[in-house]
Amino acid sequence: MNLHQLRFVREAVRQNFNLTEAAKALFTSQPGVSKAIIELEEELGVDIFTRHGKRIRGLTEPGRAVLTAVETIMQEVESLKQIGKEFAGQDSGSFTIATTHTQARYSLPKVVQAFVQKYPKVRLSLLQGNPRQVAEMVLRDQADLAIATESIADIDGLISLPCYQWEHVVVVPPDHPLLKSKPVSLEEIAKYPLITYDAAFAGRNKIDHAFQLRSLKPDVLLEAIDADVIKTYVELGLGVGIIAGMAFDAQRDINLRTIPVGHLFGSNISRVALKKGAYLRGYVYTFIELLAPTLNRKLLERALTGEKDLYEL
Repeated sequence: MNLHQLRFVREAVRQNFNLTEAAKALFTSQPGVSKAIIELEEELGVDIFTRHGKRIRGLTEPGRAVLTAVETIMQEVESLKQIGKEFAGQDSGSFTIATTHTQARYSLPKVVQAFVQKYPKVRLSLLQGNPRQVAEMVLRDQADLAIATESIADIDGLISLPCYQWEHVVVVPPDHPLLKSKPVSLEEIAKYPLITYDAAFAGRNKIDHAFQLRSLKPDVLLEAIDADVIKTYVELGLGVGIIAGMAFDAQRDINLRTIPVGHLFGSNISRVALKKGAYLRGYVYTFIELLAPTLNRKLLERALTGEKDLYEL
C-alpha cells in the first residue's frame, strides 16, 4: 500500500469515477491509475468500486469506508507537509484565500495590506467565486481558508466561525422619493425596479425571504455579483439598489445616498471557513486575527480539533 494508490482512489471519486480525468489531474496515465487501484483492492481483499466492464461506476459499501480512511490519511499527510514548511520558514511561503467578490473588494483590502506589511515574504493569492465554490476550494486543498456569508456555515468537512456582522442598505440617487420615508417599508421599496445581488451572493436569500413573507413580488430588473455594477445602474436611474452596507463609500459614491434597511432584511454574518483537521501555518492564524481579532489562535486550534459552538456573534 502506498500514497499514490490512495491519491488515485480519492481523485477517481473527485472526477466522478472517470479514470481518464483522474489521470490527467494527477499527471499520470490512465492504465497506471487503474492498475494501482486494482492492486490496492487485492491487498485489502475488498472491491472499492463497482464496475461495468472495465469502467468504474461508483463506490461499494466497503469502498465508502475506504474513502473515509483515505481522506483522513491524506489530510494527515498534508498536515505533516505544512509542519515542515512552517518550521523551515516561519515568515515565508504561500497563502491562498478563497472568497466572494464583496469580501475581496470591500472587507479585505485593509486586512491584506496589514498582512503583507507584516509578512512581505509570503506569496498571497486571492481566488474568487460564489460561497459554494470557495468552500469547495478549501475542501479540495486549493485554498487555505474561505471567507463568505452564512451559506458556508454548514458544509461537511469545514469548520466555520463568524467574523463580523453587516446589514444591507438601499442605494438611490440624491433626489429619490424613498429618502423621505423614515423608516422605509418593504411595500415602498417594492414600488420600484430593484437592482441587487445574484441569488448566490451577499445575503440575497434574506432579501427574497423578507418580500415573500409580506407576499410581495418585487420587479428585480438586474442581478449582479458586484456592488459596483449595482451602484452604476442605480446612478443611471434604472432602479433602486440593495447592497451590503460595507460596499458603500460616501467619499467615492458621491452621486448616491443610502437608506438603512437592517430592520427589513436582518443582519448577516461573514464567516471564515477552514478544513477540519487542517494544520495552519503561523501566518494564517495571524491573518485570521487581523480579520477578526476575537478569533485568536487558541480558539482556532480548539475549533480545528472538533470543539463546536465555541464562539458566535
